[in-house]
Amino acid sequence: MGRMADRMAFTKGHGTENDFVLVPDLDGALGLSAARAAWLADRRAGVGGDGVIRVVPTELADEAHVREQAGAARWFMDYRNADGSASEMCGNGTRVFAEYLRREGLEAGDEFVIATRAGAKQVRADADGWAVDLGPWRLADAPTAERDGFDALVHIGDGDPYSAVSVDLGNPHTVVALPEEIDLATVDLGRAPTVNPEPVNGTNVEVVRPMGPGHIAMRVHERGVGETRSCGTGACAAAIATSFWAGSLDTGATWLVDVPGGRLTVRLLPDHGVELAGPAVLVADGSVPADALPA
Repeated sequence: MGRMADRMAFTKGHGTENDFVLVPDLDGALGLSAARAAWLADRRAGVGGDGVIRVVPTELADEAHVREQAGAARWFMDYRNADGSASEMCGNGTRVFAEYLRREGLEAGDEFVIATRAGAKQVRADADGWAVDLGPWRLADAPTAERDGFDALVHIGDGDPYSAVSVDLGNPHTVVALPEEIDLATVDLGRAPTVNPEPVNGTNVEVVRPMGPGHIAMRVHERGVGETRSCGTGACAAAIATSFWAGSLDTGATWLVDVPGGRLTVRLLPDHGVELAGPAVLVADGSVPADALPA
């Protein structure tokens, strides 16, 4: 085994089985290239995860708009998709990030702010684990959605397209209204759905089945990743879309969202705000040889 100086430390964690590789970069010297992030996320040749999170001081972030959050948030969640591409944020990832910061003594309290590419996010300890205020959301094509209830068509597999609505939570989502005669479990998310009109920066696609009042089930195909066991911002988008279709975007409403990896709680807040709550689990710590990493 090489000396620790020749190895890169990591922690593996998940939120409702949406899993991440967390890499501490406390002095900002490590950096995280797309190739390196993709290698870490690889489930066969690397550590394995739906995404990679670099833990770095906000004041040392590469992006100027992230560094501007340093007055409110000490730590930046530098989130990368499994293909290495940078993403605005990740709802499940924020909770795992918060759990890591507190375990490592980087944050001491039960409530603090973290920096993301989608802005500063308030997190707090919750009975479910952690809750995060994801801030304001919007219908991505509000005039069309408000007139028709939908603003996109989504082709999944080889069947007919489904109607959908686009929801922006700092990252893009397209939520499919699954017809009653289609079983959620049989929907083919093995390949990326085709969305029309095609979003410029891609989109996450959620397929939703109402289960009862305030209760839905969801599956998701995440851009740059594929189908995952859970998506936190996707659960929020699904709850918002379902409320919108029902004509009941009530402030204070609470939704239970069942995903293959467990259950999340979504609370609708004033001024088009939304809060996500759910578990965050750190499952392993380890290191990889530095010379095995791509540049």
